[in-house]
Amino acid sequence: MPAKNLKFKAQTQKILHLVTHSLYSNSDIFLRELISNASDAIDKVRFESLTQPDILEGNSEWKIKIVADKENNTLTLSDNGIGMNEEEVIENLGTIAKSGTETFLEMAKQNGDKSNPELIGQFGVGFYSAFMVTDKITVRTRKAGDKDAGVLWECTGEEDFSIETITKESRGTDIILHMNEDSKDYLEEWKIREIVKKYSDYIEFPVTMDIERSETPMDKDGKPVEGAEPVKTIEEETLNSKKAIWLRDKTGVTDQEYEEFYKHISHDFSKPLTHVHYSVEGTTEFTALIYIPSVQPFNLFMKEAPKNNIHLYVKRVFILKESEAILPEYLRFISGVVDSSDLPLNVSREHLQEHRVLKTIRKNLISKVLSTLKDLKEKEYTKYKEFYSQFGTILKEGVYSDYDRKASLLELLLFQTTKTTDGESKTLDQYISDMAEDQKEIYYIPGESVKDVERASHLEIFKEKNYEVLYFVEPIDEIMIQNVIDYKEKKFKSILKGDIELGEKDESKTKEVNEKFKTFNDFIKGSLEEHIKEVRISDRLTKSACCLIGDEHDMSAHLQKIMKAYNKDTPESKRIMEINPDHQLIEKMKGLFETNKDEPRLKDYAELLYDQALIAEGSKIPDPVQFNERLSNLMLQV
Repeated sequence: MPAKNLKFKAQTQKILHLVTHSLYSNSDIFLRELISNASDAIDKVRFESLTQPDILEGNSEWKIKIVADKENNTLTLSDNGIGMNEEEVIENLGTIAKSGTETFLEMAKQNGDKSNPELIGQFGVGFYSAFMVTDKITVRTRKAGDKDAGVLWECTGEEDFSIETITKESRGTDIILHMNEDSKDYLEEWKIREIVKKYSDYIEFPVTMDIERSETPMDKDGKPVEGAEPVKTIEEETLNSKKAIWLRDKTGVTDQEYEEFYKHISHDFSKPLTHVHYSVEGTTEFTALIYIPSVQPFNLFMKEAPKNNIHLYVKRVFILKESEAILPEYLRFISGVVDSSDLPLNVSREHLQEHRVLKTIRKNLISKVLSTLKDLKEKEYTKYKEFYSQFGTILKEGVYSDYDRKASLLELLLFQTTKTTDGESKTLDQYISDMAEDQKEIYYIPGESVKDVERASHLEIFKEKNYEVLYFVEPIDEIMIQNVIDYKEKKFKSILKGDIELGEKDESKTKEVNEKFKTFNDFIKGSLEEHIKEVRISDRLTKSACCLIGDEHDMSAHLQKIMKAYNKDTPESKRIMEINPDHQLIEKMKGLFETNKDEPRLKDYAELLYDQALIAEGSKIPDPVQFNERLSNLMLQV
């Protein structure tokens, strides 16, 4: 079949140009990326062969081979992995960063198109780093099980690529790099050895290269034979140690080795925040090496984000990745490896996820991650705050999705409060420890931002009594709290809903005030019956005239906004207006009402009172035009 030319999409062209000309300062990275991809390809075919042994075609001597051809100025990297068919070649090599092109370009723009290796793994553009050192890339590949039908892909890094059907004798992929003038060092043995040792020494499969040696013949005394020509020999050598880092004694693994393995498995070029390397022995035995990252991946909250990045091995054979059977979705930021000798190799993925041993491993991993975060919080709080700024929102997902570990997750949360300074926060344990002696509940106020909620009139009595209030300013906060009743025997209470009990009330005085205002309250309720269901005297307000609250079990106005933003149907419920009987505005309105109950201005004043309460809480008023008219009329009377 003749070759056909296909064009990259416009966004892909932009990214390819950026990767080739601007993104990387350390071009050595290209070889690391290609070796990692080859390792993944072998992992895939090895797993598939457990149920389809025929696809190996009798060749299970796993190998990644590098060939440096100085005469033709090419560097070839070959593997006998899963390979690709034409559709997969177009999908994988013809499209870059499918789910994040816009975000990628925006981040690159923010970095001034300067070197930012962290973007490599986040957006899956590692293969294209090879264009930094090449004038052209040729890929020859054949999918395992596809007989002799292979695919040839070529690209010069411009706007298009060519693809054609070829005959390829064996499965796997050959990537032929046609090196540019500035990159001939990468054809030198010493340079290739240096890169493999630094970045890929822990790759499980042998990374090999034919090494040419020239030796002068020696006589029986061990001296060079006079006049003898040097003898050239070529021998295939393995360049990497092939030691699975997770199976090594952790005392013999350096920090740099841990860091490089993290970059290999996560494709994240930033340093991990911390790692845990441990073994479990007993009824279930396994070894785990897990990493907590320092930087949030771009697609963490996207639908297509991976469930997690834990690689499951059985006796060093790769079995499973990205499954909630290994870790729950709220820990999807974790990367690492688990290797068990207790799981069967021949079980299907569906049955594997229900296997007793895997359930035990999952439970242990979750506990280890949470205990590691707890230790980090207690012993390295500054470091923990860095982690929380990136991943705190994810932990909140676990509070409402993992009932068994709800308390442990709540222990890890941080909140800004009415008593924290800018940018600071505190744990729920710290909050409880600082509670006033007569305070019975954990108070919180939801809203869109700290700036919005810290000025809310609902906080007035709490500030006066020196009661601390948590700021719930992330959309997930109110969703999370639906699944939480209390923490360490202290109930959570929204200050925007229901009755507030702040110490003992003078019941006789309360009864007297309610009777005194009953008729006036009924009038306001009647004037605003379209908007509210009740008017009552407030225990919250000390300075403001009024505020709006919900019934104890109503959905808050803030949560309704969030649900509507996600196009979710929400029940419309009228709220309660609370008024401050000691406020001058309320006293004057009440005086006017008692003087003349039919005074036409009173209806306008009631509407203005309602609009004022909405504005104070950051909500939209129902009719801005009428509000302006009423306000103008009021000002004209001054």
